[in-house]
Amino acid sequence: MFQQDGLAMRATPHEPPAEIPLSEAEAIALAYHRAARGDAWNALVAAITDALTDLGEVERRAAQQSRLISRGYARCRTGAN
Repeated sequence: MFQQDGLAMRATPHEPPAEIPLSEAEAIALAYHRAARGDAWNALVAAITDALTDLGEVERRAAQQSRLISRGYARCRTGAN
């Protein structure tokens, strides 16, 4: 069902009008909000959990890459001739 909100039609009271393009951050926030069935707190916790998980993975990969680079320098395997 659509509700009339001034001149804009919205799917629910918590969603932006369909004719307004969303930024990437807004689209992600809306997806989390929908996945949490409108529960803003659970949506926020899920988004932060996913962000921290992704950050941890990036840090793990960076540390692994750093170790590989350090080993390469220590063994004179820099890739240079």
